[in-house]
Amino acid sequence: MTAPNGRPADPTRTDTVAAVVRQWQTVHPGLDTGPMEIIGRVNRCAALLQQAEDAPLRRAGLSRPEFDLLGALRRTGHELTPGDLARETFSSGAAVTKRLKLLTERGLVERRVDTRDRRVAHLRLTDAGRDLVDGILPEQLAYETAVLSVLPPEAQDELAARLGELLGRLEGGLGALRA
Repeated sequence: MTAPNGRPADPTRTDTVAAVVRQWQTVHPGLDTGPMEIIGRVNRCAALLQQAEDAPLRRAGLSRPEFDLLGALRRTGHELTPGDLARETFSSGAAVTKRLKLLTERGLVERRVDTRDRRVAHLRLTDAGRDLVDGILPEQLAYETAVLSVLPPEAQDELAARLGELLGRLEGGLGALRA
């Protein structure tokens, strides 16, 4: 078995992805499973982090996508249109509309109709929405800090840099990869 760097994979790894890679190597010994070593782990980490991270959101009665909308409104600091929110959160327009309806009904977001074009809505957080986001965010960051504490600061910096590099390339060229 070879790792993505071309060296033999570490047979002492015991994570779920290592087991999957070993299984694929048994079924298809000549198959280069190196990409699974990275992509599989990124996906598995993301799923596990999101499950645990969603606990504060569930306690607040929010889904992850709803919190993402609230967070986008909070961090930008100004009104956004539903289209802006769809772009900020990588969501479809229909999904944003549905979530905004629920958040508006809960009194977390308020809608203002554009004076020049009544078809356009401008959205902003209510005081309750801002307080909710500001209350949840520190709890999430504390959790993330605890999770990452298993890595020394230098490793965290390196991981952030490498993931940033990968993300930048994917965001800039994902369409070309799909073609």
